[in-house]
Amino acid sequence: MRAPTKSCLLCLALLVGAELVVRVFFARSMSGRFDYGYHPTAGFVEQADGTVRLERAGGRRFFPQTFSRERPADTFRVFVIGDSVARGTSVASSYAGQLGEQLRARGVKAESFNLSVPGYGARRKQLVLEQALKYQPSLVILHVNDSNEYEDERELRRREEFRGWHPKNWLMKSLVIRRLHEMKQEKVYWEWLPASVRQQRAASDADAEIKSSLNPEKLRQWSELVRKVTGETVAAARRQDVRVLLVSQATTDLKAANAPPDDHGLDALCGTLRSEGVSAVSMKDTLVGRDAKSVYSDGSHLLAEGHKVLAGAITAKLAELRWVPPQPGR
Repeated sequence: MRAPTKSCLLCLALLVGAELVVRVFFARSMSGRFDYGYHPTAGFVEQADGTVRLERAGGRRFFPQTFSRERPADTFRVFVIGDSVARGTSVASSYAGQLGEQLRARGVKAESFNLSVPGYGARRKQLVLEQALKYQPSLVILHVNDSNEYEDERELRRREEFRGWHPKNWLMKSLVIRRLHEMKQEKVYWEWLPASVRQQRAASDADAEIKSSLNPEKLRQWSELVRKVTGETVAAARRQDVRVLLVSQATTDLKAANAPPDDHGLDALCGTLRSEGVSAVSMKDTLVGRDAKSVYSDGSHLLAEGHKVLAGAITAKLAELRWVPPQPGR
């Protein structure tokens, strides 16, 4: 049996040294990274001055935002929780940001924060909401969609694989090796890989998602999961006496002339959840009759104008429900 070479021993020593450095000095920053959005507090950084900072961490690509841990007196605090549709391209242009502006224009002392994360399905949105409830929201707006359950399922599977002790996962117990693996997942060095490797990986992910989306039984399971988890999420907020406004997603076909928005049954789902302290706004009803290309950036996501229109519908609904003070002089 050949003895290890000096270069091999040097590489091993460097790896061990790097592992020690990461575990001693960077363990906190690595917290939640391999939970793929299933870590309960990832992205919420509570600071010594009593504020909470939202950051990109642990599979949660929050927009950077800061708010006080305790809601300021006489302030109407709104958290918007959803996926890439609700997230938009910036806090200011999203309906979360525009809602805050519209409420303040009506004389309401309001603050509105965008806690939406691309690719999040019902399960991961539920975890975000459960953490957000610790920061005394006056209202939670939950964007209801059913198109991200494949991502939720895939990331949960990745998390469980990393947590397991099957021999194939032993190397992943090293934080250094896990981070190198994660860099591949995040495509940090994607452009350095041969084109054939990139194409194979992209095709594999796309094929798996398409295959699942064409499976009627899988779609039925996902639909039931969205219904069940969304109901549980609403119940969690109501147990803390926090009101919930559901916003049901609607898509459209930009290639078809005058194609009306389609809610894919989500309006009915939200309707079943209406109760004391729980109401809903339909994207379909809000955007129907409008030029789709003026409000949609693609078949699902909204332009800034679409976010503005939706924020207006939410503002009107809140006034109708008397969940916020009416506009002065009215």
